[in-house]
Amino acid sequence: MEHQRSALLEVKENVDLNTPLGKASSRLPLPGSRLKRGPEQMENVLEPAKKRTRIQGTATKMNITRPRAPPLSTAPLPQGQTAAQKIPKRTGPRCSTAFVTVLKNQKPAPAVPAVPAQKPGTSAAPPVVGVKKPGKRPAWDLKGQLCDLNAELKRCREKTQTLGQENQQLRDQLKEAQQQAKTLGTERSTLKEELVRVQAQAEQGQQELGSLSTRVLELEERLGTQEGLVQALQKEQLELQEERKALATRLEEQERRLQTSEAALSSSQAEVASLQQETAAQATLLAERGDRLHGLEMERRRLHNQLQELKGNIRVFCRVRPVLTGEPSPSPGFLLFPPGPAGLSDPPTRLTLSRSDDRRGTLSGAPAPTTRHDFSFDRVFPPGSRQDEVFEEISMLVQSALDGYPVCIFAYGQTGSGKTFTMEGGPGEDPQLEGLIPRAMRHLFSVAQELSGQGWTYSFVASYVEIYNETVRDLLATGARKGQGVCEIRRAGPGSEELTVTNARYVPVSCEKEVETLLHLARQNRAVAQTAQNERSSRSHSVFQLQISGEHAARGLQCGAPLNLVDLAGSERLDSGPALGPGERDRLRETQAINSSLSTLGLVIMALSNKESHVPYRNSKLTYLLQNSLGGSAKMLMFVNISPLEENVSESLNSLRFASKVNQCVIGTAQANKK
Repeated sequence: MEHQRSALLEVKENVDLNTPLGKASSRLPLPGSRLKRGPEQMENVLEPAKKRTRIQGTATKMNITRPRAPPLSTAPLPQGQTAAQKIPKRTGPRCSTAFVTVLKNQKPAPAVPAVPAQKPGTSAAPPVVGVKKPGKRPAWDLKGQLCDLNAELKRCREKTQTLGQENQQLRDQLKEAQQQAKTLGTERSTLKEELVRVQAQAEQGQQELGSLSTRVLELEERLGTQEGLVQALQKEQLELQEERKALATRLEEQERRLQTSEAALSSSQAEVASLQQETAAQATLLAERGDRLHGLEMERRRLHNQLQELKGNIRVFCRVRPVLTGEPSPSPGFLLFPPGPAGLSDPPTRLTLSRSDDRRGTLSGAPAPTTRHDFSFDRVFPPGSRQDEVFEEISMLVQSALDGYPVCIFAYGQTGSGKTFTMEGGPGEDPQLEGLIPRAMRHLFSVAQELSGQGWTYSFVASYVEIYNETVRDLLATGARKGQGVCEIRRAGPGSEELTVTNARYVPVSCEKEVETLLHLARQNRAVAQTAQNERSSRSHSVFQLQISGEHAARGLQCGAPLNLVDLAGSERLDSGPALGPGERDRLRETQAINSSLSTLGLVIMALSNKESHVPYRNSKLTYLLQNSLGGSAKMLMFVNISPLEENVSESLNSLRFASKVNQCVIGTAQANKK
């Protein structure tokens, strides 16, 4: 009963009895308030107290009868609430579900001594604290046991009376709680409806707030854009203002300058008139000087041609190659180069070759006498001569080709005497080793560029062929063109004296790089073979032809001539034996064809020198191809290349004798091919 009383006292403390139920606020309960709870919560608060009362009732060992109070009438519960749990009969009347819920939700109060309820106007007796329960009396002390039972009965009656009063008070409180729970249920329904309405309004307000937020963001973005545009316009306005000020300043300055210019214009007009007169006079003088310059150029060409004629339209140069690594040095006095008429400073023009004739030896065993062979040429180049020195001697002849005279330059000699080195140069890209062909092309391009300032324009078309066993081959053929089609020498057209090679490439060139590419391609395609004199011998005549065409559009002048640079095949005597292999027989046929064409070349030069009516050009493909560069209007130069070795003295003598015969020939006066 004491535990039940403490729970009820806790409920009394939580319920404010002084506040009337009719004045309860219709608002939602404040957080933490225990007064305005629903019936379910009050029932939860009362449930532990009932359980404690039930436990105490069963624990009582004394057979004490308790008056049963009449049951309380319970108020009807609102819809949606659960029914209250049943309370045992001995614990008192049933409580309202609302009150039980309140008690369930309350935390259990700390155990305090139970205080009996007092009636108004009465003083409560102090509770007996610390009364020691009397010990067990002996069995014979019946009077004492009776007294103890009477005292205990008295205490139980007082306790029962107190509990009855408390029960009555609790009934009254329960009625008040039920009334309050009913009021709270009604208020709860009202608040629910109001909550639904408020939630709907809140959702609507939230949607409106979202749309307004989106609108605000859009407006802020537009505002930022407009502000940036305004700033840009303001900046542009400032710039335009500055520009307007600058333009105004410039306008003032231009007006001042215009006034000054107008003042100077009147003075300049008179000066312009005088300058126009002076310009007309200078134009007349320039035309006169142009005519004079043209006349001087024509005179230069005439004098240059006359100088070449005085030197000879057929000239022969002799060049002795140096001794190569691994070759024996010739004996002293084998080759001598006497100085020219002017002394040591004059370039040599003579060569002396000494040889001992073993066939003329004496019976006494004395050494055979030495035989000297003296030769004279237009110029002799000793073994130490450089490539640039050689080209310097023929550069004027190359200039004649640009002036409109056909020019033909041969390299003649035995195999291994340096013909290909003289014409094309050495291996690699050393500029000091460049031959006559690349140097001649560089000279032509340079002079043509200089003459362009005088109104001349030049074009160059190159071809490169070889004559092998009297068959013409194109050395510039590439890819599928190789070996296809027969190259034949034909006239360019009916009634034309110009010769052309069918199925051969004619490549326009305008720079040295293009010429180098053609020379590299020709080296790869040329027919070579190993001979007794050279490991890689040229077994064909290679002919580099450059057709030069010049035009002076202002004066209506045209000129054209071919430049032929010929690397002849090696000239050796036949060495036919009784037993020759297939390769040796091929070399024999090649040598026969080479010597036949070289003999025809000598016969053609002799016929031209003797002014014979018939010149055997057609006896050889070589002379037939070079027909227009060997006639009376052409200029020829032959390089005779010889070896410095004593073992090649016979071949060297044959080459020198052939060159001497050519050097004795004289061809008529050359005439330029002008139109």
